[in-house]
Amino acid sequence: MAIAPGQPIPAISVKHVTEAGVADASTTDILGTGTVVMFTVPGAFTPTCHANHLPGYLLTAEDFKAAGVDKIVCATANDHHVVRAWAEATESLGRIDFIADGLAEFAKATGLDRDLTAGGLGTRFGRHALIIVDGVVHTVNTESAPGEVVESGAPAMLDALKAL
Repeated sequence: MAIAPGQPIPAISVKHVTEAGVADASTTDILGTGTVVMFTVPGAFTPTCHANHLPGYLLTAEDFKAAGVDKIVCATANDHHVVRAWAEATESLGRIDFIADGLAEFAKATGLDRDLTAGGLGTRFGRHALIIVDGVVHTVNTESAPGEVVESGAPAMLDALKAL
């Protein structure tokens, strides 16, 4: 069952990728303070994630800040080397933080995982977006169809912030 509004973010060890580099961290350290918008993607450099999902957040990063968001975080079940390369290639560092969940432990702990073994990808995150305030989930948006970025996209999350 997926994490739901009112539930705290579980403490899972991950790699935190920022403009300062890559560091070992707990998800509660990354997501536990302030207002955070976290979106989850199946994989770095994958078609929809790379061409549609991440770019929407990059284009609206200042809008999120103006709406009171302290941090935008992208979580993906890739190793930190791939995540760092993706962040650099998309010029995201400094605007978006990344969680590299190489073994999909955070994805599984939150119930936001998706089995993509049939496509050769193993366990990954599904496509979701959350609003988290001081470590507690307030909103969870989930895409209903693969390859879509509607409910978890930046415009939908900006609208959800207005409802808080």
